[in-house]
Amino acid sequence: MPVVDMPLEELKKYKGISPLPSDLNEFWDKQLAELSLIDANVELAEADFQAPNVECFEMRFTSSRGARIFAKVARAKNFSKPLPAILEFHGYAGQSRDFSGLLDRAANGFVVAAMDCRGQDGKSQDVGQFDGSTFKGHLVRGLGDSPETLMFKELFLDTAQLARVMMAFDWVDENRVASFGISQGGALALACAALEPKIKQCAALYPFLGDFKGVFELDIDGSSYGELKEHFRRYDPHHINKDKIFETLGYIDLSHLGARIKADVLMLTGLKDIHCPPSTQFAIYNNLTCKKEMILYHDFGHEQLPKSMDEILKFHFKLLNI
Repeated sequence: MPVVDMPLEELKKYKGISPLPSDLNEFWDKQLAELSLIDANVELAEADFQAPNVECFEMRFTSSRGARIFAKVARAKNFSKPLPAILEFHGYAGQSRDFSGLLDRAANGFVVAAMDCRGQDGKSQDVGQFDGSTFKGHLVRGLGDSPETLMFKELFLDTAQLARVMMAFDWVDENRVASFGISQGGALALACAALEPKIKQCAALYPFLGDFKGVFELDIDGSSYGELKEHFRRYDPHHINKDKIFETLGYIDLSHLGARIKADVLMLTGLKDIHCPPSTQFAIYNNLTCKKEMILYHDFGHEQLPKSMDEILKFHFKLLNI
């Protein structure tokens, strides 16, 4: 069986080796309570791009630490009742797709909201730095301090704030909202579902951010977790702080946080993935306690998976019939 790190039968039982913070749920409950105190101050403006059957908007809202977060919103025209929504998250160091990439779902009766991650290649604000991109380094940004300072903690909260903002619109059916993403976006889709219990569905294509200690010990060249290896090389070459580092990363580890998910989950995984190794994805999947399904691509890695978007869209179509 062509796998990167362990045989498939072992993968099906693997739950990861990263330490689980004893106060994980208390930590995130506190973060969400603080997020509730923030006025989202939503701005929704008609976008320059428009389509015959879809309305397109540029949206900005305030999230944790006062950052203004940007998202593209596409909505079917001529609707008579609140619409189901899909919250979309992009890959690492990227930005939300063009409006044209959102039209297929919007034209089929969905609202689609595609968020730019703060500090990456889009229009969201990186507070404390500048408007624009720091491009990469987010996995280890803030790692030397505490879970409170982790960059991905802020990104996770941004997903929850996006969900709250979208669910508050009278043209969105808050009981029919899904999250979706690829790679980093898959991780953020899972985080969104973990932090917002009203999320009904979550589709994650080879998600990032699982089992940090496990992937570090695999030491696979080309892994998306390379920043972690470089962090040790630069700042802790003797691994004096190794235990503390992995305990801190435990707060943003989807193999732990995913246990909060109540939504139906669809994951798609390539067994030759060297960027987000299969064991990291199975560690997430095997710790989920919700209704779930994993579709395996035995001969594929971190790449375009045949008919994967068809599978995901079929999954989302179930929201139209609720």
